[in-house]
Amino acid sequence: MKSRRFLHYLTTDNSRGGNRAARRFVSVSAALAMTAALAGCSASGSRNVSETTGQTEAESVSEASSEQSQETEVSQSRDLIRVGSLKGPTSMGLVHMMNDESLSETYDFTMAAAADELLASMVSGELDIALLPANAASVLYNKTEGKIQVIDINTLGVLYLVSGDPSITSWADLAGKTVYLTGKGTTPDYVLQYLLREQAAANGFDAGDVKLEYKSEATEIASLLSENPDAVGLLPQPFATVAMSQNEALRLVFDMTSEWDKVQGEGGSRLVTGVTVVSDSLIETNSEAVAEFLDAHEESAALALSEPDETAALVVKEGIIEKEPVAKKALPYCSIVYIEGEEMKSALSGYLEVLFEQDPKSVGGALPGDDFYYLAQ
Repeated sequence: MKSRRFLHYLTTDNSRGGNRAARRFVSVSAALAMTAALAGCSASGSRNVSETTGQTEAESVSEASSEQSQETEVSQSRDLIRVGSLKGPTSMGLVHMMNDESLSETYDFTMAAAADELLASMVSGELDIALLPANAASVLYNKTEGKIQVIDINTLGVLYLVSGDPSITSWADLAGKTVYLTGKGTTPDYVLQYLLREQAAANGFDAGDVKLEYKSEATEIASLLSENPDAVGLLPQPFATVAMSQNEALRLVFDMTSEWDKVQGEGGSRLVTGVTVVSDSLIETNSEAVAEFLDAHEESAALALSEPDETAALVVKEGIIEKEPVAKKALPYCSIVYIEGEEMKSALSGYLEVLFEQDPKSVGGALPGDDFYYLAQ
């Protein structure tokens, strides 16, 4: 496989677009099936944000595993590669690929509202490729005894601390205040507590002086902030953008991705939201199809950033966000990326280690082995 560049979510370089266009996909003639999960990050949805929480991944995989202990055999009667993603930033980076007519006979795309749906479909063999929360991918690896691999990182952190309180200019200013967030014992909770501890140690305040109050849904926090802009909330995109559009007093206080990078330093782990996983069956039977998917995914992520008007229209078309102006405004903050290879492994492995140290169950009870990371060249 040829080497690919790292696509940062702030990069809009489209210099290779011509070459990409000349290398469109052809249908995969051999049949491909495999064995085998922010309730979507859709701003119009009413469930919690499973792209950043992953509350039921382990339970869902356990149920699916008990129903089907053997891998589904590769089918020779089907020529579509089945790809599942969540309604949110992971799918926003995929919309150009989803709407490319030249790929209609190669891929069958589906979107789910919650990660546990995708996890169960991967285990049962109903999906060949899935775009999952990073920790959910680790859970899936452990529950399937290493029968899936991560092929790329598709989104970095999408969490933002939002408030209209002008007194908050540093982490120390959060002491004595309440931060509203979703899901105790979920990824947003782990990320916030990790950063609070690190910042408290560096800046001389007590992390325990920051009260954390948990709500069931991101929409509940967005509504609370809209009514009381002096409150402080931890929200994923696009909910953060939606909340700010409803009350002009609100602002982004901290970008959790940037704050994570400051703590980790150069060469450290990254705050990873979404990754793309594929079954070992697909890799073993058709590695060329995996390489082709990676090429198309990289191009789609690049187009999502370089063509914001078209991307916003496609995001609305796919039902991820209701209104194009909101979708366009949210895009730069959704941390859409394409990272693969050793850079992927370094960024993701360190992130999972941080989660494991806080709660081993968050990554499936054990850190993945080296075979979790797809490093084909």
